[in-house]
Amino acid sequence: MNPAKEHLPNQEQLMAPNQLLAPEWLLLPEGPRQNHAVLVTDGCFADVGPLQILQHRYPELPVLRLQSQLLMPGFVDTHHHLSQSFGKGLVFGEPSEIFRRIWVPLESSLNAELLYLTSKLATLEALRGGFTTVCDAGTRAQEGLDAIAKAAKETGIRCVLARVCSDRHGEGVLDSGPVLADAERHLSAWDSDPLIIPSLAVPIPEIATDGMLRSVYGLCAEAGRVFQSHVNEHLVAVERSLERFGLRPLEHLHRAGALGPRALLAHATLLTPSELSLLRDSGAAVSYNPVASAWKGNAVAQALMMHSLGVPLGLGTDGTRSDGFRLLDYSEAAQRFAHGLAVGDSVCGSGQVWLDAGTQGGAKVLGLGEVTGRIATGLSADFLLVDLAVPELLPSWDLSWELVRLVNRDQIQAVVVQGQLRLWQGWPTDWDARALMRQVDVLAKDAIARAPIHKVNPSPLNR
Repeated sequence: MNPAKEHLPNQEQLMAPNQLLAPEWLLLPEGPRQNHAVLVTDGCFADVGPLQILQHRYPELPVLRLQSQLLMPGFVDTHHHLSQSFGKGLVFGEPSEIFRRIWVPLESSLNAELLYLTSKLATLEALRGGFTTVCDAGTRAQEGLDAIAKAAKETGIRCVLARVCSDRHGEGVLDSGPVLADAERHLSAWDSDPLIIPSLAVPIPEIATDGMLRSVYGLCAEAGRVFQSHVNEHLVAVERSLERFGLRPLEHLHRAGALGPRALLAHATLLTPSELSLLRDSGAAVSYNPVASAWKGNAVAQALMMHSLGVPLGLGTDGTRSDGFRLLDYSEAAQRFAHGLAVGDSVCGSGQVWLDAGTQGGAKVLGLGEVTGRIATGLSADFLLVDLAVPELLPSWDLSWELVRLVNRDQIQAVVVQGQLRLWQGWPTDWDARALMRQVDVLAKDAIARAPIHKVNPSPLNR
């Protein structure tokens, strides 16, 4: 064994049933705590509390002491596009609304096998970045969603899986009956599956009539599921909505009766003061996507303002980069650059705000607050083991802040979903990820070459 790793458990120890895990630090909803333990049984946290108390309650159970380890909730990605992983490296330097030139052509060219492979690659990347739950915003691929669900189940990640619903096609309006019938079937398709949670999406409000928006939101509200839409993401989208409907996208959702507690709005980067008030009063949630703002956006969402107004807030990657710790860092840094520096705010929410948004806050906006996102009795055992024995954390003064700014993905030793060890030191324990990578390497480039993708940003070599 590498002497530098002697303090780490081995994967067989973590796979043992009914044991007390006693990390050096446990990240609870109220913050990091020492001298605490968790009992994992049947895929759930059966008990959580001070180690001494749990040892007294369960004297027959062995204690696995996790020296220099943090046990924390898995990250929750509240906005992903799992079917776009083949093209993630194509968008650098591209202007906004790349969905028209890259994502629609790419997704429309995927058959069932390619959709499965791109989704499995994306879910593997998510797990490697510490995400135990991802929310897919819907795909334009024609092959259906079974391939995405299969990929998520095989990797073992929890997935909120959206079906796209729309009845506008150009200037025409389609029959809404079949669309809504498919939506209802989708919402009941995975009733007995703990890893796949159905959702419905209208990707942007302008591609659905008011009746469709209202009906789709209503189906989600009735089923207790999330209604997803991209709202006020780019200037061109806001202007197009104003020209066509006389309303900004968020106002459009409100007029249609689709802005309420079951709505999860991706991006929301361009909100006026009146829209912020409308958002607050509606109970709708926002997925804050700071990396997407930096890579392909027009603005940074007023996430701290939303938080102070009581708007439910989660963090999303938008499929840019599946790295939970770098997402935390970007979330705080983007607020500081866009809003904090101008007013002398040296805190910008503090570390705990972003930890909450990346874990329990994300779970709540997906309607999964009583399932995952926290280390708490009765919740699913979705967690990470993070190695703290690194020079970057010496000396340690404030672990919450340090998790946001100093911790790296390579410190994640274990990723556990529903009590099952899914990744050990970055790689799956029960399937061959490198074989998947070889297969993707052969097929993905050909799929990209065949898709009618149009890039508008020339290579720097040609400028």
